[in-house]
Amino acid sequence: MSDIAGFPTKVDISLTVNGERVEARVDVARHLVDFLRLDLGLSGSHAGCEHGVCGACTLQVNGEVVRGCLTLAAQLDGADVWTVEGLTDTGALADLQAAFVSRNALQCGFCTPGMLFAAADVLASKDVPSRAEIREHISGNYCRCTGYEAVVDAIEAVARSRAGSGEASA
Repeated sequence: MSDIAGFPTKVDISLTVNGERVEARVDVARHLVDFLRLDLGLSGSHAGCEHGVCGACTLQVNGEVVRGCLTLAAQLDGADVWTVEGLTDTGALADLQAAFVSRNALQCGFCTPGMLFAAADVLASKDVPSRAEIREHISGNYCRCTGYEAVVDAIEAVARSRAGSGEASA
């Protein structure tokens, strides 16, 4: 739209969100999490601290885990973005989601999408991470409800199941 000091305030972007092409005109200062929630109606990721430390806004961009509150939508022209809704639809998180439910690793659900992305990321990097490695990997995700033990249990159970070594001990 109108420029400020010669710089545009809005830009056109074309990206893929959850496997579907999206074209939009966005404010140059619009954060990815706000674009997804407010413009596209994808409310799985949450805006928590808005400083990149709580993990509630965690998403996947071009295969990498990112903080949606620190990423500008205007930066993502041509990007491939996945939200928890998209990965749920593909079934990519089904075993993690089931383990989170069975281990009571979610309560209010605010941190759960970010925790799922962190869990998927640690499981993609190592077949069966140690409990310490799991804790380290999810340490950037704040949860005020579960105390983390159930989250670690769920991730460990999925890691062992995927590796064919059975359920983790409780």
